Amino acid sequence: MSGKETPTGGGIPWRKRMAMSAFARWRHAQARLHPLTYLFWECTLRCNLACRHCGSDCHVSSQQPDMPLEDFLAVLDRVATISDPAKTLIAITGGEPLVRDDLAACGRAISERGFPWGMVTNGWALDQKQLDGLLASGLRALTVSLDGLEDSHDWLRGRAGSYRRALAAIRCVSTVPQIAFDIVTCVTPRNIGELPALREVLIDAGVPAWRIFNVFAKGRAATDPELVTDGGLLKKTLDYVCQARGSGGLRVNYACEGYLGPYEYEARDGFYNCRAGTNIASVLADGSISACPSLRGDFIQGNMYRDDFVDVWNTRYQNMRERSWLRTGICRECSSWKWCEGNALHLRDDAGHLARCHLALLEEAEGTGTSCR
Repeated sequence: MSGKETPTGGGIPWRKRMAMSAFARWRHAQARLHPLTYLFWECTLRCNLACRHCGSDCHVSSQQPDMPLEDFLAVLDRVATISDPAKTLIAITGGEPLVRDDLAACGRAISERGFPWGMVTNGWALDQKQLDGLLASGLRALTVSLDGLEDSHDWLRGRAGSYRRALAAIRCVSTVPQIAFDIVTCVTPRNIGELPALREVLIDAGVPAWRIFNVFAKGRAATDPELVTDGGLLKKTLDYVCQARGSGGLRVNYACEGYLGPYEYEARDGFYNCRAGTNIASVLADGSISACPSLRGDFIQGNMYRDDFVDVWNTRYQNMRERSWLRTGICRECSSWKWCEGNALHLRDDAGHLARCHLALLEEAEGTGTSCR
């Protein structure tokens, strides 16, 4: 896809431009059809860590009670009327899902309804016994967070020993071939230089896949100056990801963080695609219905305790599926709009304000100003 074509449009070869345009047309068709293939369940806002970058602003003890399993199962029964359960992954998140004593029972009930399910965890409480119980309950996919080497990880996660516990959990999961498993790493100014060494740790632990992303200004990260992603940090991150992707050992991708301009299809396996509200929905701990949980309160579409989930999914996500209202400010005259359409929604608020433009940050790092203004 890279080739040796003459770069145009901010350094993007014409073949890639054509491929991105074709992909954009497919994305629009998906928005019209909006098949629900991925449903997040924020089962708790409690957590056993105190992460500096937490987008949910979770706490050890939350004023918001855990959502009863029966309430979420009622949503799944409605989802089954519009989606094939076997083709709709339920992703359990939080907070930290493993603070729930009934998590295995939750997974078992989800599986009994025909839905595959997975989980995102910090790994603190995931030992072999816990893992065996989850596997017996139908666990099909697992993501564990590991944010640098020991000192950096513990600093970001706010609890001493969290690196060692997460790494022990990773080693347990790596021995299980039947589940989809990856590690996600949040890059900060503190850990950017550790990525090559961390890659070797992951390979040694038997990890098959690694997703990398940068902190975005939500939750606690919005007010933490030590977590700021500037153009230099973004470029270093993307350059490292591209280098690591060609090194073998494990599959490396930059996350679905946003449109990356010349790094499209170089830093990850596919083109940029924010599926929030098109293929992805979420049920938050208080019953709010949204899309990707990273959006938090900015794009709430309803609440399961007063609205029918299917009706909400079919009728209330227009602001996520049709993006023209976001073409303001820096996006108004952007030549990359047709591929980016305003960047990932978790980088916006419901008024349309854009917290971060990847192209602008890359231009800042390179001292140019050609592709997005």
